[in-house]
Amino acid sequence: MKKSTMFTNLVQTLLQEKDVKPILEELGYEDTARKFTAHQLLLFFMHAALGQWSGYRSGVSKAVSCNLMPVNHSTFSFKAGDVPSELFKRLFHLLITRCNLETKRRLHLPKDLLLVDSTTITVGKTRLAWALYHGERAGIKLHVAWAAATEQPVQVIETIGTAHDGPIGAKLADKNYILVNDRAYGKIKRFDEYL
Repeated sequence: MKKSTMFTNLVQTLLQEKDVKPILEELGYEDTARKFTAHQLLLFFMHAALGQWSGYRSGVSKAVSCNLMPVNHSTFSFKAGDVPSELFKRLFHLLITRCNLETKRRLHLPKDLLLVDSTTITVGKTRLAWALYHGERAGIKLHVAWAAATEQPVQVIETIGTAHDGPIGAKLADKNYILVNDRAYGKIKRFDEYL
């Protein structure tokens, strides 16, 4: 859950109770609950997806650790079956429309995002004899730094397919951006260098 705290904070900031009610009215659903509302169900679903909860019963005990209101698993199950699924589709589209420049300014994000990830391209081992990968395959890996704002690559580094992502992360990091990458690029000692 700690890896996803930014996402949960973003959803709770951008999708509030007041945003859910008009959509429910349009869908013809009357939310009569006083405590466990459709908005609370949204938060439960979000945490369940991020935490990979196995079901309603296990989710009830985990919900308290996520600062969600305690609720009986049967109440959770009934509410999930009662609220129209169209609500969550509409809320997802609303969330996307609100993730824009105005939101960036409101959240005081000082820089654009730099998205870093890699992809491995494999071929037969005779095609790239210098880049043996697994068994009868050879491969190269492209590490790409992608500017989210311009939707363009900033930097691409090519390595053999078996190279680890970690050392390349330092080469792709750019002080002009907020770096977003997966754990393979991370290094605990490097975290101390970040602001």
